[in-house]
Amino acid sequence: MRKVFQAITGIVLALFIVGATGAGYLYSLNRVVDVPPEAKTPFIIEKGHSLSQVAFDLKVQGYIRSDLLFKLIGRFKGTENAMKSGIYEIPPGSTTLRIHDYLVQGRQKLEKVTIPEGLTVSKIAGYIAAQGIAKEDDFIKAAGNPEILSRYGISASSLEGFLYPDTYYFPKDFPPEKVVAHMVDTFFTKLEKIYPEHDTLSGEELFDRVIVASIVEREYRVPEEAPLIASVFYNRIDLNIALGSCATVEYVITEEQGKPHPKFLNYSDLEIVSDYNTYLFPGLPPGPISNPGETALRAAFFPEESDFLYFLLQDTESGRHYFSRTYTEHNRAKSLYLKGVSE
Repeated sequence: MRKVFQAITGIVLALFIVGATGAGYLYSLNRVVDVPPEAKTPFIIEKGHSLSQVAFDLKVQGYIRSDLLFKLIGRFKGTENAMKSGIYEIPPGSTTLRIHDYLVQGRQKLEKVTIPEGLTVSKIAGYIAAQGIAKEDDFIKAAGNPEILSRYGISASSLEGFLYPDTYYFPKDFPPEKVVAHMVDTFFTKLEKIYPEHDTLSGEELFDRVIVASIVEREYRVPEEAPLIASVFYNRIDLNIALGSCATVEYVITEEQGKPHPKFLNYSDLEIVSDYNTYLFPGLPPGPISNPGETALRAAFFPEESDFLYFLLQDTESGRHYFSRTYTEHNRAKSLYLKGVSE
């Protein structure tokens, strides 16, 4: 009997030691990582990231000591699918448990910035800088970062055309490379919904459609006319006729010459020598002239079938255009428009 009692006592003692050791080990893993607060960067949870992915990213970026402990906490609390996507400024001195709760609560300290459709990289940089997210020059430099361009398979000197216009939330002083990468990620997420087969296109084919979308974005005013305007450009390309887009000339004036946006174009403006001047050279310009939104992208990928070759703003208030099949018809419409304006 005495031997049985001793055996039971030994087992209980062993379990106690193992439990205490395990508890001590877990406690040590939960301790704050000793990293200076200034060395920490905002933590990003992308949409669709699993508990394991979040735990792995936290460990790699030096926020926690053990990704295993983070996963155990999530499974114990039943929060495997409760991590909210976003960009977080994790408070300095946070334990693994506290970081878990912080991310589940979705407590983000971010600046809101809304990027309108049709802006260029340089104009977007101004919006980003105004919110204190990144400096203008740094943003523009990041938009031309060869590593980022290569990552997305974009054979160009800039991400112009691929920075999706949307409402974003970023911390102040956020790395500009991460800002542009997030905007490009959003572009491809939107494109996946618009044209799921985009992966079947070559890099050149995709780039050309983005160029068309960027021009359509700057030309259309009424959304339902965007596919028709796109058809005009595609028809002219097929016939090797210069696109004759005023928007491309405005791009030359504002982006290449650095002048204010003109109220109207003179004939002399149409003669400015630039590869982006689609009055002088047939085919597409070398790159996008703006960053298009969903309406223009859909139009570029799904243009309306037509035999129109011209369009002219018919009503400045409604923003509607008159579409023509021949130059004679186009000139007649232009004469009627000018007559109406003068009356």
